[in-house]
Amino acid sequence: MLMNRDKSVLLIVDVQARLAPYIHEGQQVAEHCAWLAQVAERVGVPVVVTEHFPEKIGGTLDLVREVTTNAQYVGKQCFSAQADGCLAGTAVDQRRQVIVCGTEAHVCVQQTALDLRWAGKEVFIVAEASGSREPANRDLAFARMRSHGIEIVSREMVAFEWLQRGGTELFREVNRDFIR
Repeated sequence: MLMNRDKSVLLIVDVQARLAPYIHEGQQVAEHCAWLAQVAERVGVPVVVTEHFPEKIGGTLDLVREVTTNAQYVGKQCFSAQADGCLAGTAVDQRRQVIVCGTEAHVCVQQTALDLRWAGKEVFIVAEASGSREPANRDLAFARMRSHGIEIVSREMVAFEWLQRGGTELFREVNRDFIR
């Protein structure tokens, strides 16, 4: 199935200040999350951002926070944002497709994705925008999620599927500003 901007929401999971320095290639993961948020805003896809115990782990990294000023932020205590109940009433609750990125891939991202999948959502994990402290844990999480019907995609797959076609002004804007 293709990702569709009218059915999608971008969910950024726990890209937080005190955790980020320990994530393998954490700077790149955060940059990819920020890129996705900017593309989502440009094409009209809502963004939801979770923060796990922000008083202990810190708030969302400035790099991501600066480009998600129109996003809905929710706090959580459970590893799975779906199990926590904090996604109720958000665009995640209202849309069929959930594009997920963030940290850690094998904990909060995976548990949230699996719970969303079992709740009937179409779930996509953006590979380069999802990370863990250990690359092996990230890879295992991707394999496990894939075995449960969750698709692992790239950020450009997301962007081009949201765009659906070339030759439009929106395509030209996104291509000029984001595709490198």
